[in-house]
Amino acid sequence: MTDRLGELTAAGVAVWLDDLSRVRLSSGGLDQLRREKHLVGVTSNPTIFAKALSDADEYDWQLRDLATRGVDVEEAVRNLTAYDVRWACDVMRPAYDSTAGVDGRVSLEVDPRLAYETEKTVAEAKALWWLVDRPNLFIKIPATEAGLPAITAALAEGISVNVTLIFGLDRYSAVMDAFLAGMEQAKANGHDLSKIGSVASFFVSRVDTEVDRRLEKIGSDAAKALRGRAAVANARLAYERYGEVFASDRWQALADAGAHPQRPLWASTSTKNPDYRDVIYVEKLVAPGTVNTMPESVIDAYADHGETRGDTVTGAYDDARQVFADLDSVGVDMADVIATLEREGVEKFEASWTELLNGVRKSLAAAGRGNGHPGNAAKANARAAEQAGGNA
Repeated sequence: MTDRLGELTAAGVAVWLDDLSRVRLSSGGLDQLRREKHLVGVTSNPTIFAKALSDADEYDWQLRDLATRGVDVEEAVRNLTAYDVRWACDVMRPAYDSTAGVDGRVSLEVDPRLAYETEKTVAEAKALWWLVDRPNLFIKIPATEAGLPAITAALAEGISVNVTLIFGLDRYSAVMDAFLAGMEQAKANGHDLSKIGSVASFFVSRVDTEVDRRLEKIGSDAAKALRGRAAVANARLAYERYGEVFASDRWQALADAGAHPQRPLWASTSTKNPDYRDVIYVEKLVAPGTVNTMPESVIDAYADHGETRGDTVTGAYDDARQVFADLDSVGVDMADVIATLEREGVEKFEASWTELLNGVRKSLAAAGRGNGHPGNAAKANARAAEQAGGNA
């Protein structure tokens, strides 16, 4: 039987899971994926946690304890999510050890409401790093303009970073510069660079969703012929820039000091258009030194019928540039596409974070009522009402 995920791994693509829940952890499902499907990393985000906490009773005991302690909702969310991520870090530790810290990583995102506030993002990154307390943790920081100096500052403190919500090429270049600056500062601060990891999460399928919408609106035959091509072209050109930066003398000085490169991570790789092949954003983005984080459905699909044909990126740069030229010729403003996607990406994660807070707020109130401590229940309910009013 063909080991398709093994072939993908051999081609230089690290297979990561874009999902996390306590049910997946307690059932042994995550460890099974690690052992049987070449899984070497995990990503999470506010949307994933909002769904996980709404679907399971596995969190009830911790919610009761948090309600008894009178913990506020934001601190409760930190505790709940950090518990899952810490557990996942322990599950993935064999992959971390066997790859000398390159893989085996698990990501936890800072509060997305801080996406435009540098100092608060750095403070939150430090708090989460301390709270989880695992060497194979990644703190996710969005690649907004305010996020760039936060990325540098976190790395300078020895904190490993997953830079998220990257959509455009120029912003990706700025992310790599922020990484290099952070690692240079970390070196100056005396940190062991071999212990600091980073990936740059470049979003894929959302680009096709937005560009295809605009192409449909334009409606010409030339426009419609470009559907489903923008996302892969964008990612391929990002990898070209990655190759240039990590062949530079500036990077070599860090590599000589033990640093690992900041790998491109292909995110948002599930196919949103059912007319497209379900593993298109895996098959067409195979290149050495990359990560592809996938929902389990995509991992299963690739294991079933994915085709690894070697490197499908580095020989396609000219074709990718032609796609961009063709998009421009039919009237698609890629700069506006990227700006729209970044803004909407932050808004979506903020909405999921609000959903998560509201769900935990209700659960804390319910746990407080049921834990036999009416004083704590009253405090929990009063705090929930006060916070609900503040978020109205």
